[in-house]
Amino acid sequence: MGLIKELVLLPVAPVRFTAWIAEQVHEETRRSQTSPGAVVQQLDALEEAREQGKLSPEEAERRQGEVIEQATQEGTQDG
Repeated sequence: MGLIKELVLLPVAPVRFTAWIAEQVHEETRRSQTSPGAVVQQLDALEEAREQGKLSPEEAERRQGEVIEQATQEGTQDG
């Protein structure tokens, strides 16, 4: 039965492969954005923007909280 199923699905194999590749790219992007190094870089960039006056202290603090919250949420989903 498995062989027949694979033969029937063979014409859509390129689409299935493309979808699998897209999923892998999405997962790797998510992992790299929530890595500890990326989180530190985001926090450093926010601090630098605050020091340069591009962000108010309140806005910088709000965005830092968002970065930390997102990183902790991703960490609990991975574990």
